[in-house]
Amino acid sequence: MRNSLLEELNENGYVVLEGFLLPEEVEEVLTAGQELCLEAPKESRTIFSTVNCDTNQNKERYFIESADKVRYFFEEGALDEKGDLVVKPENALNKVGHSLHTDHDTFKKFTFSHRVREACWQLGFKRPAVPQSMYIYKNPGIGGEVIAHQDGTFLHTEPASTVGFWIALHDASTQNGCLQFIKGSHKSGVHRRYVRNQDQSSNELLVYDRPAPIYPASNFTSVPVEAGTCVLIHSQVVHRSDQNKSNKARHAYTFHVIETDGVKYSEDNWLQSSPDSSFPILYE
Repeated sequence: MRNSLLEELNENGYVVLEGFLLPEEVEEVLTAGQELCLEAPKESRTIFSTVNCDTNQNKERYFIESADKVRYFFEEGALDEKGDLVVKPENALNKVGHSLHTDHDTFKKFTFSHRVREACWQLGFKRPAVPQSMYIYKNPGIGGEVIAHQDGTFLHTEPASTVGFWIALHDASTQNGCLQFIKGSHKSGVHRRYVRNQDQSSNELLVYDRPAPIYPASNFTSVPVEAGTCVLIHSQVVHRSDQNKSNKARHAYTFHVIETDGVKYSEDNWLQSSPDSSFPILYE
């Protein structure tokens, strides 16, 4: 069983684990995510976009100092020029991150559950840690596109070890923006990096080290899943999701696991633990 899960991840770049959460557990996580919508502070309304990231949060410390904080990022169409909401609060957020797994009891419980530890063991992790977590909303009509990317672009380790746990909280379909993968693309290495800017005179705190590759749409395979399914994502597999143009929500809870035994977490990654702490360990 241990080799089976690892072999599938290494072959395709992703693994679909159906029934990872029970229906009542899905409802518990959904409720926690919906409550976050009402807790977002007005004074820190920050737009999140993977399409226009060069003009948004990457210039703001609100984003890069969120490793040990719960912070709120809004959809592009949710705010007017003054920062006031133009949609209902429950439909305004793009995501909340990046310390839900340590600072929120519900997300902490599921992140550090026995089934997550078991999956990590089957994947061969010796001393896994969780650097970050996110609740992703993908709300009806407003949920934004996530452009093609590799998680290793943002959470780079040497050697590659990052695995994403993406848990569907609604049925994810081609209509509401399910995940899409280029099977086998993880075998070609990391195509570009998103790093902390070493140029102290620049206004950009984070930069890409090279232009974005072009990935033909025909290369992607859509992976629709039911609520409660967990999709394991290899750090180097190229994946994306379309805008949610339907009238059905597509919430998800996601976090990443990295190896800390004999593996180096890159010092130029955008996400860094605070000087007086380290990423929490799942087991050792």
